[in-house]
Amino acid sequence: MPGLPVGWSLAMPMTPVWNEGFAGLEAAALLRSEVWRDPGLDGGGRGVLLVPGFIAGDQTLGLMTRWLRRAGYHTRSAGLRMNVDCAGEILRGLEARLDGLVQRRGPAVVLGQSRGGSLARALAARRPDQVAGLITLGSPTLDPLAVGPLTLLSVRAVSALGALGIPGFLSRRCLDGACCAAFREGLETEWPVDIPYVSIYSRRDGIVDWRACLEPAAKTVEVHASHCGMAAHAGTYGAIAQALRAVGPADGLARAA
Repeated sequence: MPGLPVGWSLAMPMTPVWNEGFAGLEAAALLRSEVWRDPGLDGGGRGVLLVPGFIAGDQTLGLMTRWLRRAGYHTRSAGLRMNVDCAGEILRGLEARLDGLVQRRGPAVVLGQSRGGSLARALAARRPDQVAGLITLGSPTLDPLAVGPLTLLSVRAVSALGALGIPGFLSRRCLDGACCAAFREGLETEWPVDIPYVSIYSRRDGIVDWRACLEPAAKTVEVHASHCGMAAHAGTYGAIAQALRAVGPADGLARAA
């Protein structure tokens, strides 16, 4: 993957952050949608590892977990109450959870939102033998710091806690330190061409610069969602359903072209 300078998109105009106020309406519309009532999928027990976004926890992907289980998938959470730790530390935990899931269910789909998608990309690139497909939602894999000013303030606040030595928080040394070397390597590793990779993004995203989601190795799919509401948006669920059909169920059926 070609490298880009850190913060490359911060000088570009971004969608106003107040677009994020529509997240609740998006969730309400999802629950009335056809894709929610009938996913049109048969996962056959395929494992799916779900990774939440920055400052978010596993519960933020609760609706998606319910939907995937109804569609026949075996889900596993990331085990994160709040995604604020050093990326290298989280990645180690995700590898262990993926190992356990794959031992029982075979190669799994890894699905992540925002920072969770960047972590999922790094995990999948490091363990391609265990991954059947990757799906990211509003994830700035081309530049993890391609975010708006308010989000950057949140990152700095969290890193200040880490700098004080409080465990469970990232710090400034994560940017280029050895602790997160595996994460950076996973983002930069060339993507295996035989593993389906779908990056879902929105130009209405008020948190992440959508341009940082357009990784050339991925099939990019645009939806009309806010960043926070992307995991509860009917268009997102339709795109995820299509991506899961390309992977196929856990019984070893050939992947769609």
